[in-house]
Amino acid sequence: MKEENKPIKKGFSRRNFLQVSGTGVAGLAVAPLLGAQATEQKNPERPFEVPNAVDVQLNINNETIKLKIDPRASLLDTLRYKLNMTGTKKGCDAGHCGACTIHINGERKLSCLTLAMRHQNDKITTIEGLSKDGVLHPVQQAFVDNDAFQCGYCTSGQVMSAVACIKEGHNKSTEEIKEYMSGNICRCGAYPNIIKAVKAASK
Repeated sequence: MKEENKPIKKGFSRRNFLQVSGTGVAGLAVAPLLGAQATEQKNPERPFEVPNAVDVQLNINNETIKLKIDPRASLLDTLRYKLNMTGTKKGCDAGHCGACTIHINGERKLSCLTLAMRHQNDKITTIEGLSKDGVLHPVQQAFVDNDAFQCGYCTSGQVMSAVACIKEGHNKSTEEIKEYMSGNICRCGAYPNIIKAVKAASK
């Protein structure tokens, strides 16, 4: 005789256990979010405030600008995120690529490697300050005429470095231009046309 089918015992099977466990974990994960949302509704988020912010006065493109910044803020971050001068690009943020090149007192500097508050009495020039009354600087025009860029991300730094390179008198030969523009990296490889632009602007 065949044994009669025994009734299935009610309880936790492996599948039931996993389903219940999964639901519980999901509940635990969502609960803090719901709590945070409720807290935000009761206490609206306050405007972001920088602890120990300092007042600084910067001379940028012949304009005196007063602002409050984090004393640890780089000049690059201050230009881009505080003053919305996004022509100066943030590439490596470690002084390797040259995309953030600006002029301080007429000399080229990497703005990612210097603190903004250290330059309160200096004359700062960015790519936005090169053109005058809507007319491009000769180096800017030379870059356009010689197609000396592709994606354009490094171009502002290349232009600022080229202006300084010519001013410093390091434009007498192709090799000299290569040497004194070597701190500016173009990942697109537009170097031949950049050199042509520097030579054209030098004239």
